[in-house]
Amino acid sequence: MELKPIRTKKEYQAALAEAELLWDVPAKSPEADRLEVLTLLIELYERQHFPIADPDPIDFLAHVMEARGMTRKDLEPYIGPRGRVSDILNRIRPLSLEMIRRLSAGLKLPAEVLIRPYHLRHEAEELAAA
Repeated sequence: MELKPIRTKKEYQAALAEAELLWDVPAKSPEADRLEVLTLLIELYERQHFPIADPDPIDFLAHVMEARGMTRKDLEPYIGPRGRVSDILNRIRPLSLEMIRRLSAGLKLPAEVLIRPYHLRHEAEELAAA
């Protein structure tokens, strides 16, 4: 298969099949180079045809806490006192820019996900009532 941009679903399926065949090739071989370029082409096609939206910041934070075995108390250095952490996780108050900075730096979380807009509880209730 000649390496070229993937434009159709058929080409995408063929690229996936070839990548699977090349998956266990020795590192630094011509086949490994081919696999690397092929995966870049596959990734580009998938980004264009199967985009994944960034998660809601609070859902993302809850996921990180669960994955890392963190408690609400573990968020206090980044968000503030227990009550403020509760307000954030319960969507009563929004994350501030300073909280986002501390979460991003301290927990190595992507700020671009944390700054995304999200609904607070009262906004969700207003939408449901409308």
